[in-house]
Amino acid sequence: MASTAIHYFRWAFLVTILGLAAAFWLGWGYSDNIGGAISFFLIGAVLAVLEISLSFDNAIVNANKLKDMDPVWQRRFLTWGILIAVFGMRIIFPLLIVVVAAGIGPVEAVKLAAVHPDEYARIIGGAHLSIAAFGGTFLMMVALNYFIDEGKEVDWIRSLECQLRRCASVRGLEIALVLAIVLVFASVMAADDRARFLFAAIGGLLTYLAVEVLGHVLDARQRTVGVAAQGGLGAFLYLEVLDASFSFDGVIGAFALTHNLFLIAIGLGIGAMYVRSMTIMLVERQTLAHFRYLEHGAFYSILVLSVIMFAQTLWHIPELVTGVLGSAFIGIALVSSILHNRRQTAS
Repeated sequence: MASTAIHYFRWAFLVTILGLAAAFWLGWGYSDNIGGAISFFLIGAVLAVLEISLSFDNAIVNANKLKDMDPVWQRRFLTWGILIAVFGMRIIFPLLIVVVAAGIGPVEAVKLAAVHPDEYARIIGGAHLSIAAFGGTFLMMVALNYFIDEGKEVDWIRSLECQLRRCASVRGLEIALVLAIVLVFASVMAADDRARFLFAAIGGLLTYLAVEVLGHVLDARQRTVGVAAQGGLGAFLYLEVLDASFSFDGVIGAFALTHNLFLIAIGLGIGAMYVRSMTIMLVERQTLAHFRYLEHGAFYSILVLSVIMFAQTLWHIPELVTGVLGSAFIGIALVSSILHNRRQTAS
């Protein structure tokens, strides 16, 4: 079984070797000495670990959605999707932030990242409030939509989840809860930041609703023309936006370690490959079916991440805290699943 599990990560291992070699070469190019090269090598490795720790719940949610998708769209997500995740979110997205915030062209943004990384990082940091508000709102909608669902059959923390499931008949309850939390944070925020925060949060909410509506329309159209599977282009778009929201925290957190855009792309790209490998393993080995509460742990982790992203608009919260809390929920859910399986076997 161990060798089979390693088989899923063969491409991730290859990308790790190539990526860390590129980080070493990049460090040598910037510093022209072995110390700088080793420094870039180590930072690239730490960034990869950071991305993996922050994105394990992403892999679980991806696997949950992929298992019901049409096989063609599964393959497209695992090929096109990883390209969008690595190049789109880890390279193009930070560049677009600078293009919009600084009012410069894409070529100038690349030059700024290469020649003046400190200034580039300052511009990215200035956009953190809007990014956190957008991502926090989107991810909170994802988590609440999972728990406030009449069709949900399995409960982990029953006292809470049963109550949420019973409230599913109240239309728009999750939207009301998210807006209430947004208003609470906005009310204690500095007046200069409030408008940006509210604008970005509403943008995150509208994006979630737009993706949901578009997904239903596209998938319904596919079924009309004879595609039997539940998930197609709509599910693909949903997963891409979800991956983008998960990536916000890692991209912003990476600037705490380095201001070099290319090193960030290498480190986070390596981490993204491991997330892809974990997703494939979870789908093909039907791990979610064997571990009853693993999915619950992932969505609790998403809920915690969304709250942390909101809190980051007011205070600095180390990425280590985010990674530990998310991993803790998934770890406890895994242990609970194993204990449940043992009880079922014993009875």
